[in-house]
Amino acid sequence: MIQTDQHLQIQDSLKKFIEAEINPHVDEWEAAGTFPAKELFRKMGRLGFLGICKPAGYGGMGLDYSYGIAMAEALAWIRCGAVPMAIGVQTDMATPALARFGGDEVKREFLAPSISGDKVACLGVSEVGAGSDVASIRTTARRDGDDYLINGGKMWTTNGTQADWMCLLANTSAGSGHRNKTLICVPMNLPGITVARKLRKAGMHASDTAQIHFDDVRVPQRWRIGEEGMGFMYQMVQFQEERLWAAAGWQRNSLVIRETVDYLRSREAFGKPLLDNQFIHYKLAELQTEVEAVGALLHKAVGLYVGGQDVTQLASMCKLKAARVSREVADWCLQFWGGMGYIEDTSVNRHWRDSRLASIGGGADEVMLGIIAKTMGILPR
Repeated sequence: MIQTDQHLQIQDSLKKFIEAEINPHVDEWEAAGTFPAKELFRKMGRLGFLGICKPAGYGGMGLDYSYGIAMAEALAWIRCGAVPMAIGVQTDMATPALARFGGDEVKREFLAPSISGDKVACLGVSEVGAGSDVASIRTTARRDGDDYLINGGKMWTTNGTQADWMCLLANTSAGSGHRNKTLICVPMNLPGITVARKLRKAGMHASDTAQIHFDDVRVPQRWRIGEEGMGFMYQMVQFQEERLWAAAGWQRNSLVIRETVDYLRSREAFGKPLLDNQFIHYKLAELQTEVEAVGALLHKAVGLYVGGQDVTQLASMCKLKAARVSREVADWCLQFWGGMGYIEDTSVNRHWRDSRLASIGGGADEVMLGIIAKTMGILPR
């Protein structure tokens, strides 16, 4: 992946938007446990930020995925992890399969208003008993005339209390867990849909996360994405972009390291700045090297992905490495901040809380390792 002036222009424009429209409100949103997704997404949609890689015919910019990653990297300038994650659901988790495999009618109904920011999207894959094990989900969508009747529930649904529609993965037949699933666009205001509860989390406080129930929810079959029974395969493709997007937050670690350097330069102990301690400045140098390695791995994967190659292995490596480095940076930097790092209203503490999700959400570290082992030929596929 080679960054052009256009990549940098997108990043600069988004950073200016972040400083004007997001960062002044982050502390308030974190305290409230939510942010105004509809209002913020409309503003972003009007500026083109929600459809950079989406088809021009539905309001997108039609650029290749490297530009979407450039945008995702700029989101690191948001002073929390929750709002970038919510934006990522809209751009890289709930809509890639719709954009790639959906028919014209369903794209006009759901994709176009998601690009414009007029509709907030959420993704319905994980369930109480099925997180990283996608094949074991139990939610069903049974044919009834020209409709599906949906029953079941979804868990850990980002944007769940504010979403206008869900990209839902459900079982539409019996048989193999890899061939019995379908992706369906489901409006969240239909009878039978209830938000069972808003979930309290250790981090990502500004992101509303919900448990959703479906009780005989009737949805037209024309809102299906692509072919029936191909949902698992479509979701695996969608996961590639989600995992690359997750790694794109690597620059947030650089910002945390920089803030830690500034703090340690001003903080004295035993008659000298803490930054003068050789162990500390060597450790920070080591961490920055790891951060840059994540960026290099990501850019390699994105370049191959844009070129049409299957990057399942590299996307899994990016997600695994980015998550582990983020956790390591957060933990060491908090340690170096000492007692101040344990105070909730410090930026390093927020990063520490938020970064822990990286090794769980979107496929746990252990799942990434399994995928990598299979693509290496160590394990059977």
